[in-house]
Amino acid sequence: MGEQRSFDRCQKKLGYTFRDIKLLRLALTHKSAALTPVHSNERLEFLGDSFLGLVVTDLLYRRFPHFLEGSLSKIRGEVVSRRSCTRVARALEMENEIILGGGMKQPGDTLLANLTEALIAAIYLDGGPQAAWLFVRRNFEPLIDEASGEIDHSNFKALLAAELHSRQPRCFPQYVLLDEQGPSHLRCFKVQVQISGRVFHAAWANSKKEAEQKAAENALCELKGQPIPWTSG
Repeated sequence: MGEQRSFDRCQKKLGYTFRDIKLLRLALTHKSAALTPVHSNERLEFLGDSFLGLVVTDLLYRRFPHFLEGSLSKIRGEVVSRRSCTRVARALEMENEIILGGGMKQPGDTLLANLTEALIAAIYLDGGPQAAWLFVRRNFEPLIDEASGEIDHSNFKALLAAELHSRQPRCFPQYVLLDEQGPSHLRCFKVQVQISGRVFHAAWANSKKEAEQKAAENALCELKGQPIPWTSG
């Protein structure tokens, strides 16, 4: 009866009720409390890790259609990290539910991260992909929001490339240096974006790289029908 009450408490924290309670017990069992490694949650960790990566990748792909691969990979790496999995476990208070043996008292971050992955796999096996997908989304979407907020959105060349790819996959911008003025130590550069013969408002800056970014921002705004932020004078 005591074990059942413990499992009931755990399922309430997880927001999921198991059809097969043995899967929950297996997910919670660390190898230190298992007769053999097969009777621990290690195999579930393997499955849960892969499923977590798939779901997070799917969420990122759908939520951020203008993010390039590099940004998506950076966010995914943060969200599926051991640190994030540990945060989820602690938020669900799973440190009080894990089954330990061999005199172990408090689980460390690695054990808790592995537990999160094992629980994902257990829900997947018990309730199917949709149940596990909902669990991952509910618990990891706040981490996605947090990680995506740290991405540098000032890379207008990358944003322009993403915008063009969504419209015409084989269309690429050209950055044309129109003019440069001033002494060598105070040089200014004027750059214009050209796309398939269409020219966009040029922009000045103190370096070619910055001028290209400003020109890309101008082009992006023009494509979206928005006022341009930089005038070429």
